[in-house]
Amino acid sequence: MKTTWIKNTLALTGIVSTSLLLFQFTSEGTNHVSVDVRNHAYLPNNMAFCEERVPLSIIDVKERLDREMTVNINLHSATTLIIKRANRYFPTIEPILKKNGIPDDFKYLAVIESSLTNATSSAGAKGFWQFMPETAKEYNLEVSSTVDERYDVVKATEAACRYLKSAYNRFGNWTLVAAAYNRGMAGVQRQMDAQSVTDYYDLYLNEETSRYVFRILALKEIMQNASKYGYDLPKDVLYRPIKTKTVPVNYDIFDLATFANEQGINYKILKLHNPWLQNTNLTVSPGKTYSIEIPTEGYKK
Repeated sequence: MKTTWIKNTLALTGIVSTSLLLFQFTSEGTNHVSVDVRNHAYLPNNMAFCEERVPLSIIDVKERLDREMTVNINLHSATTLIIKRANRYFPTIEPILKKNGIPDDFKYLAVIESSLTNATSSAGAKGFWQFMPETAKEYNLEVSSTVDERYDVVKATEAACRYLKSAYNRFGNWTLVAAAYNRGMAGVQRQMDAQSVTDYYDLYLNEETSRYVFRILALKEIMQNASKYGYDLPKDVLYRPIKTKTVPVNYDIFDLATFANEQGINYKILKLHNPWLQNTNLTVSPGKTYSIEIPTEGYKK
């Protein structure tokens, strides 16, 4: 009996000690998380997209924004990389939006579509603006075996502007335009007609489109106020734009690796700066001229 009691006492002591350690560890972890939430997860009192007010007084609207803010604040590596890339690519995207009369906030649509990378979706959408092949061709992007201009940031942004202007001519509201970029103009219009509403925030939509605009809003808020949300990145860690020169090409290139060497770079660097080149050669149609970007800095060993 005594031996059993001793064994039970020792076992209980071990359990209590382990529990205390786990409690301490969990408590510290919880406190750490609560500090992050307390300091960085406040929702702004007012918010707008393209100067169109977000009705945060509506309960589900506020909670949907809270969800996307909470998710993206805590996607530390992904959000950090997005902020770094934005320093390189926003200076290219912003003037194209402005030239085409598209509000600057739409650069955050590119952020949520691709994280500012030439991504490929499971459905086959590609590039910063995630065009499907047929839509790309409809908006004057070339998609062939040797060229895919969905991967050309400048041309894809121009094509996105054409789509966005077309959608605005239909809806007269930039928030609905953003939703239509995800669901399609016809898809948004069908839901508006079926539900007899004209405001995105009044629509009952599928999960993806329901979250879509709120993802844009969340990334806009986080990126515009990065330090407030714990992303206080020094300037020297941001990816800076790389200076390039443009080489016009109106002739067939039979070996892009050889062409790259003639330009003083290698095939890897050529592809990094011209991801729209889809093969090891380039076939140029009569009357067509392509602009190939050649970096003038950053690649000397």
